[in-house]
Amino acid sequence: MFWWPGSVLGQALFVLGKVWVVLLPLAWLFWVEQGRVGWSPPRLGGFGTAVLLGLVLAAFILLAYGVVHRLGWIDPGQVADRARQTGLGRFGVYLGGAVYWITLNSLMEEYVWRWFCFRQCEVLFGGIGGVFAAAAGFTLHHVIALAAQFSWPLTLAASFGVFCAGAIWSWLYLRYRSIWPCYVSHAIADVPIFVVGYWLIFGAA
Repeated sequence: MFWWPGSVLGQALFVLGKVWVVLLPLAWLFWVEQGRVGWSPPRLGGFGTAVLLGLVLAAFILLAYGVVHRLGWIDPGQVADRARQTGLGRFGVYLGGAVYWITLNSLMEEYVWRWFCFRQCEVLFGGIGGVFAAAAGFTLHHVIALAAQFSWPLTLAASFGVFCAGAIWSWLYLRYRSIWPCYVSHAIADVPIFVVGYWLIFGAA
């Protein structure tokens, strides 16, 4: 989004960043924790709570969009221009990206930020402290992407929402000890984000 957006080099950096984020927790698991790969079985359930919290977050996202849109904090032209630079200004690419982010990227983020980062924060700060520490890291991770597309007032407002979501999903992991309820809630909350993105980029806002 900042370095060579839309170019082969920029896309290669994006892919390498994703690969590094996925491999680091595995390296830690094997060489530091001396553990084995598992699939985080949801033995304690939690899917009903996850769906409910995902729907609450989705409603909050749509409500927040309505407020900031009415306040004029979002410039659809700027968002559409940035989307064109990164290749997301074409509907097919946008749709494919939305499917990827909702289904695969959200799962990857739960693996990184809840299974890996939250567990490390829990060791350092305890359960509730770990929830907030992991949520802070999750938020910082998103601030960069938000700042590339929006003004700082809107970036800060959206970052507050990201922090709340990160805290909710960390709490879900703390309560149910599986990434799968977190993933379900995360995927549900991602849907309205890409609906709003469609409105902004393709002129329906």
